[in-house]
Amino acid sequence: MPELPEVETVRLGMSPYLTGKIISGVKTYRKDLRVPFPQDLSQLVGGKIIALTRRAKYILVHIELRQGGREILVLHLGMSGRITTIADISSYSRVKHDHFILQCSDGTGFVFNDPRRFGVVIKMKESEQKFHPSFKDLGPEPLEDSFTGEALLARLAKKSVALKVGLLDQKNVVGVGNIYASEALYDAKLSPLMPCKDLTKPQAQSLVKSIKKILSSAIKAGGSSLKDYRTADGSLGYFQYGFKVYDRGGEPCPRCASNGKKKLAIQKITQAGRSTYYCAQCQTS
Repeated sequence: MPELPEVETVRLGMSPYLTGKIISGVKTYRKDLRVPFPQDLSQLVGGKIIALTRRAKYILVHIELRQGGREILVLHLGMSGRITTIADISSYSRVKHDHFILQCSDGTGFVFNDPRRFGVVIKMKESEQKFHPSFKDLGPEPLEDSFTGEALLARLAKKSVALKVGLLDQKNVVGVGNIYASEALYDAKLSPLMPCKDLTKPQAQSLVKSIKKILSSAIKAGGSSLKDYRTADGSLGYFQYGFKVYDRGGEPCPRCASNGKKKLAIQKITQAGRSTYYCAQCQTS
């Protein structure tokens, strides 16, 4: 599933194409993805796209309606969703699994393709976002200044689950999925098996610093393309070529090898049904 860097990369790619544009058409080619498509999408026609933002793993298309008021078109890529911007959508030939197309009056637009149909396209008033079920329980954004070691520690202090599992809980911090949790814990030299409640303040500060570092680097690299993910222009991300531990089970730990220590292999374990990769020698805290 695309994580924060992939979603942010797609948002950054969509924004120049769509911001300031007038919506001229919205088409759906089935009744639903993970949830039904909104029945009143036609109300968006004539509306002006005023901004594209992101909350957690959701892309938010803010629209000033022709009839007054503002709404948000909310997009979630799910497991296999892909959003592609099109410079001239009138000449675009729809392909298999294209389920949603938005066209602007200048001919630009985007296509939402989703083979596994776990993606989401919903619509809400701007005033409803904070209280909407999709958003009301979300934790802090990891790249904002307010996400500090103290803030993370406060959310994890009473939890007995493993630290890696705690990071995947979107109520504690949003957007840090399986890939980047493993990479951040490695960067911070923290064991994914440590109970959250045992995390100290210095360790929490180090972990937050690593989370910000890893996510920022991944965004600069266009995200990680492992299976279905592509950027908004259809190109691949390349952060996967810099993985230190993720998907490298059985390989030598690069840090231990560079420090002249015994070259222990990176371990692969399962936590909460998800694969975790780490070095048992240098991630001991």
